[in-house]
Amino acid sequence: MQKFPHQPQDDQGPVFNEPWEAQAFALVLALHEKGLFSWQEWAAVLSEQIALAQAGGDPDRGNTYYQHWLVALEKISQQKNLSNEEELLRRKSQWTAAYLNTPHGKPVELSAGETF
Repeated sequence: MQKFPHQPQDDQGPVFNEPWEAQAFALVLALHEKGLFSWQEWAAVLSEQIALAQAGGDPDRGNTYYQHWLVALEKISQQKNLSNEEELLRRKSQWTAAYLNTPHGKPVELSAGETF
């Protein structure tokens, strides 16, 4: 039995469209393995986010799956007091600034978005 039945896979194993998808996936697994939330809690939050997206018109073709995963990660992080909305907004702003300050073709590093 496959542990994550809806995760995209090929012959070599899990596949991700972008590196951030793999990072979000790994972060959820690491937080779960540290006992910060149960798999049932995670599944409930993720299912809720997918249902909300579908109700909002997401055609559920699989290409938005990790966007839902990320929204669910933010939500459960707040529910479990691992983070808060202010911190998440600050970090998103920092990543946006880092992206905008990174030359094309170079890896984006959070330090490029820090203000001094």
